[in-house]
Amino acid sequence: MNAWKLRISMAATLAIIFGLSTLIFAVILTVAGIGFSLIDIGILVVILNVGQWLLAPYLIGWIYKVKELRQDEKPELHQIVNDLSRKSGIAVPKLMLANIPMANAFAYGSPLTGNRVAVTQGLLDSLDNGEVEAVLGHELGHVKHHDVQVMMVASFLPALFYYIGYSMMLSGVFGGSGKKSGGGNNALFGIAFMAFSWVLTLFTLYLSRLREYYADRHSVSVVENGAHKLSTGLVTIVQESKKSSKPKKDQQKGNSSFRALFIADPERASADAAESFASNFTNKDDLLRDQLAKKPTKADNFKEILSTHPNITKRLRALQDLSTGQEKLSKDSPIL
Repeated sequence: MNAWKLRISMAATLAIIFGLSTLIFAVILTVAGIGFSLIDIGILVVILNVGQWLLAPYLIGWIYKVKELRQDEKPELHQIVNDLSRKSGIAVPKLMLANIPMANAFAYGSPLTGNRVAVTQGLLDSLDNGEVEAVLGHELGHVKHHDVQVMMVASFLPALFYYIGYSMMLSGVFGGSGKKSGGGNNALFGIAFMAFSWVLTLFTLYLSRLREYYADRHSVSVVENGAHKLSTGLVTIVQESKKSSKPKKDQQKGNSSFRALFIADPERASADAAESFASNFTNKDDLLRDQLAKKPTKADNFKEILSTHPNITKRLRALQDLSTGQEKLSKDSPIL
């Protein structure tokens, strides 16, 4: 998928999310003749989502044992982030270290904390310097493209429809089913709202996968030989997920809540490694070639629909297309 097709797909997906939301919301409210105000529910959901966005960096810091790296700590990492930020045309984000064995990286932040880019100790132990550079290039792509903000807005609508639907269903069940109360109708329309929230969630997941491709492309555009470095980095991250010790209970919950932030979904990476990654490879290039030779199955395609990240084989093939010059990279701009 070339750069413009990727950007058009993301814009179209956002348009579908907002367009369908507006249409269905208007139709159901018109037909339902709801007797109670949903405005308060909408306002509450907005407050909860904005509050989560503002406070999430603090929760992430606590769950993943994140600390800010001073300039005299790991100066080579600071130099990489400074250089790549300059190439990306963005302000240098804070460099963070998550003291956990899982090999991964993530970008996050809010107006209260500013932009942050974090690498885990497991990532630094598993990847070489070039691969770490490519991973950081990917995360800086998320910063440049404002992905935290975009995904927060896109994720807000499914949550809004779900909670409105849930409230309507409860109103229908406990408010009575008489003609005056319209309880039966409220319950049915509540179920319709909740069902539609799942449809929107699928579009939101698709948008998340597109933005992962977009961040990969950004890494390739700012890192020399970035496609190969990021490819071997990704297969290493997935392979290392088999070796990582089982995360603590709070980290398991955090992985589910914040998995869209990571360069590789911790849950999906572990499953990919268990299902398809050979264990007899010690050379990263051999492991990469083996993975590229695989063909995603129908089951893989179905699992991808429910995932925040692209199928690993498809993702590696997209990077290979970039590395072989099948697409001409132009410096990407934060259109979305």
